[in-house]
Amino acid sequence: MNTKKMNIDAALVQRLIKSQFPAWSDFPIKPVEFSGWDNRTFHLGDRMTVRLPSDASYASQVEKEQRWLPKLAPHLSLLIPRPLAMGRPSEDYPWPWSVVQWLDGKMASLETISDLSAFALKLAEFLKALQKIDSTGGPMAGPQNFYRGGSLKIYDLETREAIKKLDPTMDSKQITEIWNRALDSEWNQPPAWMHGDIAVGNLLVNDGELSAVIDFGQLGVGDPACDLVIAWTLFRDQSREVFKKSISLDEQTWERAMGWALWKALIVYTALPGVNCNAIEIEKAKRVINELLADNSKLKRGRA
Repeated sequence: MNTKKMNIDAALVQRLIKSQFPAWSDFPIKPVEFSGWDNRTFHLGDRMTVRLPSDASYASQVEKEQRWLPKLAPHLSLLIPRPLAMGRPSEDYPWPWSVVQWLDGKMASLETISDLSAFALKLAEFLKALQKIDSTGGPMAGPQNFYRGGSLKIYDLETREAIKKLDPTMDSKQITEIWNRALDSEWNQPPAWMHGDIAVGNLLVNDGELSAVIDFGQLGVGDPACDLVIAWTLFRDQSREVFKKSISLDEQTWERAMGWALWKALIVYTALPGVNCNAIEIEKAKRVINELLADNSKLKRGRA
């Protein structure tokens, strides 16, 4: 099967459901509004979704979510998806796939959130609860989750290449300072659970409040710094301070979090080869870089 040209559509989902879960074969199937990159996601009736990895590199996420989400859910302060069934590879589709519970909510944004500081506090409480769960046997950082929870050094060459491509209006010297400082520390505590992709597309809002966290494909145990990037991608001055204070992690972890945020923003802003981005995403990346530079200046003044 030529997976690069494989068409993952509602007809494929219908065939898979009919052959493997015939009890659900009469339920209507349609794509969700925001499907994401790692998976193609479809509504199955009103209360379920079908998630199919879009590439072999994402296929291992299926079994991981099936195994760990039911164990994590009882300890968490917010709803997370509940796996209902795991599909098998077939002649039509080469990887395992999932049927999961559908969770209602709008994607988090400045428009859907009624109180950004309250949202920040609720997210911090969720992440603290996640980090406290016994991580014995949990999946360690590696290529299967793009090294989320691992060392930033894996992205050192890529980040420095992006810095070289910055236009003269960007403060390359200070940007390099942020990156070097992030590389100079490491997580010296036992591996902690981390979501791996705490971003607006994976946070659901109901009635203006954070209600659920979804898409645990990058789930793993290790350094939770990568889960803090939202401090610059969504939060602003007051809400960012609420988030930082509430989550109660040391200064070096926040420095590594700045590194994670900087790496992603730089590769998008400079459009490195292999990075798919549009003008809106590039502008957002520039805003994140400027937010990081402003925070770095505050840090330097505080240490003076």
